[in-house]
Amino acid sequence: MSSPAPTPTFWKNFWEKGGWWRALLLTAVYFVVFQLLSLAFTPLALNIQEPSSAAGIAVFYVLPELVGAVVLTAFTLSVGWWAELFGQQPIRGRGWMWIAIVVVLLFNILRFATIDYGRVGFDVVATWLLAGLLIGFTEEVLTRGLVVNLLRKAGYREVVVAVISAALFAGLHAGNLLSGQNLFATGFQLIYTFAFGILMYLALRVTGTIIAPILLHASTDPSIFLQTAYPAEGALTGVAGFGNIAVIVAGFVLIFFIRGRVGDAQPEFAVPSTSA
Repeated sequence: MSSPAPTPTFWKNFWEKGGWWRALLLTAVYFVVFQLLSLAFTPLALNIQEPSSAAGIAVFYVLPELVGAVVLTAFTLSVGWWAELFGQQPIRGRGWMWIAIVVVLLFNILRFATIDYGRVGFDVVATWLLAGLLIGFTEEVLTRGLVVNLLRKAGYREVVVAVISAALFAGLHAGNLLSGQNLFATGFQLIYTFAFGILMYLALRVTGTIIAPILLHASTDPSIFLQTAYPAEGALTGVAGFGNIAVIVAGFVLIFFIRGRVGDAQPEFAVPSTSA
């Protein structure tokens, strides 16, 4: 005789109900916790002479994102959503959604191809790649994983899921104002990150797995930072510079073609739907 299934806890029941305000709550709490835990590395940061060095990247990016990855992993396991986040997506994508992957990947490749590696140094490149992987994991697990899951559990249409998850993703970057970034640069970054969030949602949909947006995101931040700081000479460098604009245009155009809805039958999350 099989034993009865364990009774869900209040914690799990609370998050299983989903909804936009729970997604907002989770994002806000994570942002505050991430910022507070990052303060633990202040003594190390004070000893960094050059923020763009491998040591600087490790202290300002790798270590905080590692802490964030641990926090998000612990939360995901606490609500029992690991399989839902990293399993097959519950709704199919459409062929046109590959445009999102092509746009992001193309310009990431162009940026990597137009970096003056002679000036950078292997240690800086390697540290940025590690930082990118952690950034991709934390930001995608939060916004394209947990947030998307919460919104789908509430029964929202996928265009709403895409918009809210992208908006919360963009909102996370408003925190750059706290680090001294000017208002104009932050405003442009919010527009870019919203559009980028839409493209990452489409990558999630069309591949059926969160691994795709994690890896795309992981290659985006290092390519932008390294190519901006160490650009190689040549016409291709100028072409690569249009990457942010291409992402913005693609994101704001493709959003109007998103259709579909995931049903309320969450136990069948692993079975692809035939919805468009």
